[in-house]
Amino acid sequence: MTISQSVPAPGTRPTAGANPGREEARDLLGRGTYDLLVIGGGILGITTAWHAAQSGLRVAMVDAGDFAGATSSASSKLLHGGLRYLQTGAVRLVAENHLERRAVSRDVAPHLANPLTFYLPVYKGGPHGAAKLGAGVFAYSALSAFRDGVGHVISPARAARDVPELRTDDLRAVAVYEDGQMNDARMALMTVRAAVDAGATVLNHAEVTGLRFTRGRVTGADLLDRVDGTAFGVDARLVLNATGPWVDRLRRMEDAGSDPSIRLSKGAHLVLRRTAPWRAALATPIDKYRITFALPWEDMLLLGTTDEVYEGDPADVRVTEADTAQILDEAALSVRDQQLSRDLVTYSFAGLRVLPGGPGDTAKAKRETVVTEGRGGMLSVAGGKWTTFRHIGRTVMDKLAALPGRPLADDMEPMSALPRRAPLPGFASQDAVAHRLQADGGIPGPRMSPDTARHLAGHYGSLAFDIARLAAHDPALARRIHPDAPEIWAQVVYARDHEWAVSADDVLRRRTTLTIRGLDTPEIRAEVERLLAAGG
Repeated sequence: MTISQSVPAPGTRPTAGANPGREEARDLLGRGTYDLLVIGGGILGITTAWHAAQSGLRVAMVDAGDFAGATSSASSKLLHGGLRYLQTGAVRLVAENHLERRAVSRDVAPHLANPLTFYLPVYKGGPHGAAKLGAGVFAYSALSAFRDGVGHVISPARAARDVPELRTDDLRAVAVYEDGQMNDARMALMTVRAAVDAGATVLNHAEVTGLRFTRGRVTGADLLDRVDGTAFGVDARLVLNATGPWVDRLRRMEDAGSDPSIRLSKGAHLVLRRTAPWRAALATPIDKYRITFALPWEDMLLLGTTDEVYEGDPADVRVTEADTAQILDEAALSVRDQQLSRDLVTYSFAGLRVLPGGPGDTAKAKRETVVTEGRGGMLSVAGGKWTTFRHIGRTVMDKLAALPGRPLADDMEPMSALPRRAPLPGFASQDAVAHRLQADGGIPGPRMSPDTARHLAGHYGSLAFDIARLAAHDPALARRIHPDAPEIWAQVVYARDHEWAVSADDVLRRRTTLTIRGLDTPEIRAEVERLLAAGG
């Protein structure tokens, strides 16, 4: 089946947020001098670009791959306070994480975040007793000012009703607490959109081939467009290295003798089809510090994660057979065998945590953000947690304002002058958007199925109506991409024209859920590639 390219009907309201083409974006990047060039389009670079653009700076952001194409779309998909951090006495960190979690979930992106109840099973012979875990979840909820209820303990029978696949042999009790969940790739893309709406110029699939220097100071970068091979450059007063696992590689472009500043830890995950409904997630203690998760996510089950030192090329990180065996073995502590069949695995992925350099067990290392300045004046930022991405952006901007000589301070609004909880594009109630989409989409055309309406509402918010308009203008775009997934073909055209997608993986892995569901067939990939090419 071939899907036609959708063109809005004359007289209709144009969709907001259309992106410039790659040639136009390169032209914009090559003209003049930016105040700040952010190299790296993971969430650290994205949030910095967003906050910098809000502050009035002229901002550019580039990434060698896709936005959130590496670790930022390979997380455990959680917005959480970090229960395990209580083990290390990091009470203030947990309280700050809770504050950010609530801000994102309620004031910044309620259309992209969802509450999630967690059950911590207490088994005979396990690393923690019921009294300890009960006290722990009570303290955890207290640090969120009990705004999500009070952590407590329930019976195994009650927990098994919510999680039918819960292993109940030797189960003594279950501690309960509340946290949040998201689709990390979608959250990242909406934050890119917010940065662009605030004035930033961005380009993905643009690799840095060298840094530019003026009198020994880093003043820009030479780049290669990996889509068509065009070479171009960007000049900037200040350059920020936010390349995540590759941060030291770029630092060596600035200073070949620079010492390593980070270490890496690999976190692997598995995605499986569910054999029964799950109304809560499982967080099962492995030892004193580690927890393994079994999370209902995108109508699937997400298992993980591992935590081990990684010393290879970041580009080569992948899930190994040993990772798969470890994840399934650890999940088996609390999940029944029938849910852990390898035949149910649809996808696996691995990301790299960026930790401060130094000795010690990576599982105990703090997930803190580190900002350093190199000999050529390039700033490098690494580390941190997804939950606190807004706080990280403000922290980096405060660092920029306080640099010696104050190179940007006179041109930027202080963080204190900006809205504390600026919403991301599409801000809306998921339920309200889904109801209207299912009722009439706000436009003439066929009625949308309930699962597609809910999916669009929870991944685009009010921007889902722009996708509905595409489907109304071209009925072929209203059809499902695959019969077993809620996505429709209009999302591919939207991803191409409004979300910087240039490859099938951009669309199927990060802008939709086809890949994680194991549904990106060769036929679907070929049609996605055809639609992407039709927009060139």
